[in-house]
Amino acid sequence: MRSLTWRHFDFWLFGVVVLLCIFGVAMIRSAIAGNQSLADSVTRQIIFVGLGLVVIILTAVVDYHYWASIIRPMYAVTFLMLVVVFVIGKASFGAARWVETGLVNIQPSELGKIVVILTLADYIQRTQDQPHDLRWIFRSLLIAGGLVIWIVLQPNLSTTIVILVLWFALIWISGLKIKYIVTFAIAAAILAPLAFPFLAEYQQKRIIQFFAPDPEAMHGDTYNVEQALITVGSGGWFGMGYGHGTQVQLRFLKVRHTDFIFAAMAEEFGFVGSMVVLLLIIFVILRCLRASRLATDTFGSLIAFGFATLIFFQTAVNVGVNLQVIPVTGLTLPFISYGGSSLISLVLGIGLVESVVLRHKPLDF
Repeated sequence: MRSLTWRHFDFWLFGVVVLLCIFGVAMIRSAIAGNQSLADSVTRQIIFVGLGLVVIILTAVVDYHYWASIIRPMYAVTFLMLVVVFVIGKASFGAARWVETGLVNIQPSELGKIVVILTLADYIQRTQDQPHDLRWIFRSLLIAGGLVIWIVLQPNLSTTIVILVLWFALIWISGLKIKYIVTFAIAAAILAPLAFPFLAEYQQKRIIQFFAPDPEAMHGDTYNVEQALITVGSGGWFGMGYGHGTQVQLRFLKVRHTDFIFAAMAEEFGFVGSMVVLLLIIFVILRCLRASRLATDTFGSLIAFGFATLIFFQTAVNVGVNLQVIPVTGLTLPFISYGGSSLISLVLGIGLVESVVLRHKPLDF
């Protein structure tokens, strides 16, 4: 039996996550730049942050082993929700990703990330004594693929890539042989170009504009990324000050409270301020990896490692998009960007990590 003593609770992790969420609300308030159609975004995000803090505590209290007993129902519910999104989902930016409930829009693909981490962690723990051969790999891929197929059909390429990255990271850390890693790398290099014709039109345009940008398309497909670069550059070392970024306040930068909030942050707080925020996110990742190391079993270790991978990958991709290092995706900056589904899924993950930390030592008498 493991103890539930709050002296094992990772208050550093919790405190930094709270700080990032509060900063995110402040950045959203500045980024909406008086846009009346986005005026309620701040209030909604505050509600999500408050709810998220409760989610962290409640999830931490629940023994993380409990999730292993309900993984199949969770997987089935997530599967059905993704099917519903495909059939009746709300379309945005060329893809149907949300289900409208009247109060909030639910994005099941965010829940899918959590379910994939939990399901794969459970599968790997149950089969850790089996040979990690192609059959073992294929069964793990089927777990991720059962949800990925419906995310691909939305179409939502960015979340598809996230889940595949999570799948590969979890089987890699579990002892994947080098020959399989090399095989996957070669297969990915071959299949990626072949998959291009099957992408949605807007996805093809993003890739084409990244590798062969049209200098005349300043108000077309390259507008957002060009404005993001201008916004980042205008911040300099120390920024223009909170609420004083010209690119943001004059609304030249679009989607500035979600996908391009890093650029808005860079303009207002500069290189130094942006690095501080990124270092805080890196701190969260390191605390998740610490929880993975401290875990007393494979299931808990893989849960913490999976969420460290998720936060790292989303951060790297979001920043890369803002700096025009990679093609545009729809991934948000963890804890900072606006979005209820994204934030709740992240704090649920933090709660699971805290649950692992809370139970990393035996009961004291």
